[in-house]
Formats: sequence, C-alpha cells, structure tokens
Amino acid sequence: MTPLFSELRDEILANGPIGLDRYMALCLGHPIHGYYRNRDPFGVTGDFTTAPEISQMFGELVGLWIASVAAAMTPGRLILVELGPGRGTLMADALRAISRVMPGLSFELHLVETSPVLKALQAQRLEAYHPTWHEEVACLPEGPAIVIANEFFDALPIRQFQRTERGWCERLVGLDPEVKALVFGLSAEPDRTIAAEAPVGILLTLPGVALDLTRRLAGRLALQGGVCLAIDYGHRHPGFGDTLQAVEGHRFVDPLARPGEADLTSHVDFAALAKAAESAGARVQGPVEQRDFLLRLGLAERAERLVRGGNKAQAGAVAAAFARLTETGRRGMGSLFKAMAFGHPGLRDLPGFETGDPPQRANADIPTRSRQDPEKP
Repeated sequence: MTPLFSELRDEILANGPIGLDRYMALCLGHPIHGYYRNRDPFGVTGDFTTAPEISQMFGELVGLWIASVAAAMTPGRLILVELGPGRGTLMADALRAISRVMPGLSFELHLVETSPVLKALQAQRLEAYHPTWHEEVACLPEGPAIVIANEFFDALPIRQFQRTERGWCERLVGLDPEVKALVFGLSAEPDRTIAAEAPVGILLTLPGVALDLTRRLAGRLALQGGVCLAIDYGHRHPGFGDTLQAVEGHRFVDPLARPGEADLTSHVDFAALAKAAESAGARVQGPVEQRDFLLRLGLAERAERLVRGGNKAQAGAVAAAFARLTETGRRGMGSLFKAMAFGHPGLRDLPGFETGDPPQRANADIPTRSRQDPEKP
C-alpha cells in the first residue's frame, strides 16, 4: 500500500483498468504522490545514479559540445534549455566548461522541470545564471535554442500491446480484488490499427508521448534554429519485447508493487524518435553509443588531465568513473546509452557524431569543480 495506490484503486474500481501510459503518468507526475514531485531520487541515498552524478567529466564535455554548436550558429540571442535537469549537476558542470572556452557566450537559461524538490536544488547550483523554469516544453520562449535532454525520454509514458490470437490487445493495469494488488491484463478488443507481424505473446511498445514531443520540438528547431542533444538508454533499431522497468534503492523492483515510490522507465526507441524528428523537417545525427560520443569529445584526455592534477584517491575515482561511462556489454553505460541530435537542417556536422574510430582530441584546461559530494570524482 502506498498513498497513490488508494487513488489508483478507486479509479480502476470506478472506470475499469487503465492504460500503462495513464499509470506511468500518475506514478511519476501525480501532483501530490508522484515519484518526481516530492523527492531527490539521485545518488547513493536515492534510487539511481545518472552520468552527470558519476563524474564532472560528463557535464563538462556536454558543455564543450554546447560551445562548439553555439559557435556555429548565427550570432544573437540564444536560448539554452535542459529538459529534466535533475539536481542541476550536468548544467552546472557544462556552464563552467563553457565559461572557460567561450566566455563571451550570451544566453538565456531555461529549465523544464515539474518537481518542487528538484527545482530547489537546481536553484542552488544555478543561481548565478538566473534560470527560468517551465512546466512543459510548449512554454519555452521562441528563438534559436540548444536543448539538452539527458535521461529524459526514458521516463515519458508509453503504451504497450501484446500479440494475441485476436490481434494486438493493449496491456492494461487492473486490480486483483482477492490479493488487493495491481495486476497486468489485456483489453477485451484488439487494436485494429496495428498491423505488425509477430508471434503470439510478444509485446510491442509505442512511445506516443515521446514521439509527439519530438515532433513538436523538432518542428520548432527546424523553423527557428537550434538543435536538441538527447542522451538516454535505449536501442537504435525498432523491435519487440518488454523494457518497462522500475528502480528503487538501486534495485530493480516490480513496476506495480509500489506505485509512486519507484522510478518507472522504458528503453528509448531512437529509430522511432529519429523518424518523428525527420517528419517535422529536422536533420538527425546519430544515434551513436555514449562511449564513442564521449571519446570523440575528448573524455580520455580530460580524464588524464584530472588524474595528473589530483591525488591517488582522486585518480582512482576518475579512473572508475571513466570505466563506468564507457563500459560496453549488455548493461554497460557506454553501449547501452546512446546519443542523438536533431535540429535545423542547415546545421553542419556536429561534434561527437563523426564516423570512424573516436579521434584523439585535446581538451581545454577546465577548472575542477568543488568536491563537496564524495560520490562525484
């Protein structure tokens, strides 16, 4: 039993089972009991750790990427946006790097965030940049923009369908009155608009919210100028299977067991996002594996510089962070996470998306951030 369970139970009893998109939206964004509304989920004391929290190097390289893109854009007013900024760690590290390599860059900082708890943390880290907060992307001001979306698309609600003898039936969340628990079930009637061929029992995920947002954002960037950098865990090619997952206390848990108390995400379908962006007139670059993207931006050189400037313990932390960001394999961040950019069709080839092996690239001498958090090297 969680506070949100009672509301879900009442809604299901009154109106019947709900779609997975409705369930995710309530679990993550309920105005009172939503997962992101009332907690700081990051770090050792939270439920999961993102790349910016692992190492300052991640945010710094994103900052260098922003500076490079901004230098290629038409001079003038620039809107710098982050979608789902977490604690503000990535943007703080990025802005420190930008100030070193492009100190004259003028921009307006805008953050799309719904969590009061996280807004307060972002305000502490980014106070000097006078950010403006928005509840949704549609509220952003007009004009050329560079948009950063790190681990944002994976948390957007999805719909799922299961192949049955009758066709593709939607996966719903219902109530088992005997055990007083939420359970998965299927709609009585299939969705006749889905024509995909697959064996009986296979699951199909439709990221409708992510696709709609991508089309709107891509259309805006194609028309007004700018680019969006999306970094997330997911797959390059469309496919079948269940990637819905719940994480609590750095462990995978049952997605239905504790609604509102665990983070719910699903692997990002980068191929679908790319098609959505292209359909809105944007140029797409990538996706590429996070490992290759970071190495092309100079991760190895930056790590070496930090090692030379630190003590033995700091050098070990940098090495561990480097390994974690670039590790390959089924669950390694370096290959599981992908980077993709989409934006104005006139933008030149963007750094990090070059073909071939990652080149050796020198880094600017970016100052090391204050080491107040022992989790961050």
